Amino acid sequence: MSDSKPFNEEKDTCGMVCLKYLLCVFNFIFILTGCGVFVVGIWILVQKADYLSLLASSTFAATAIILIITGVVVMATAILGCFSVYKEHKGLLRLYFMLLLIIFLLVTIAGVLAFIYQQQLSDELKWHLNNIMVENYNQPGQESVTQSVDKLQQEFHCCGSVNSTDWERSLYVQSSSAEGRKVPDSCCKTKTERCGIRTHPSNIYREGGCITKLENFLSEHLFIIGVIGIGVALLQVMGMIFTCCLYRSIKSDPY
Repeated sequence: MSDSKPFNEEKDTCGMVCLKYLLCVFNFIFILTGCGVFVVGIWILVQKADYLSLLASSTFAATAIILIITGVVVMATAILGCFSVYKEHKGLLRLYFMLLLIIFLLVTIAGVLAFIYQQQLSDELKWHLNNIMVENYNQPGQESVTQSVDKLQQEFHCCGSVNSTDWERSLYVQSSSAEGRKVPDSCCKTKTERCGIRTHPSNIYREGGCITKLENFLSEHLFIIGVIGIGVALLQVMGMIFTCCLYRSIKSDPY
């Protein structure tokens, strides 16, 4: 009977060492994940910023911002996690657990927002993009919108929201500033000055509407955000479980 206590203490020590190693590996993966989430958020927000002005709501930008914030918090939390595991400090482990919980909530919100907005995207684009092209293109104070529409039509090889005839109702085409253009020059397959005068299919992207192409493009990015959110959330659950186990294994500090 006298040998049972040392054996149990050795067993507990071995179990705690394993937990510490698991948490160290977890935090290393956590740092890499944080870097990845941060980079994806920055990439979506900066590289695709031109298209944000074409959206009626700020949900797409909000999900990217949440990813950036999450990436920073994840990296800081992983460093704290390594330190708290090394020190075996219960107070730091409690703080680490709370940060994991906050990250779990952040990425869950980002993932849910991404999947919900993905379903609403089609209706929003059908109304808002057409309205922008008809009423805002090349109008005073709408320079950023004009640049976004031009970039959209050139990069996605499209013309108009549904097709090129949408530009017939545009305030720009009906104004003298169009100089006889029936569509903007950005509709042309080879963009040159005043090439928008000719609307022959050999000259412009006549049948290619921008709504479907922009919707597919944004949906792909929203799906990526949603998957990242779910993946990181599952990672948080594992981290919280390991943290709870280690917390219970550490003997209470008598001081």
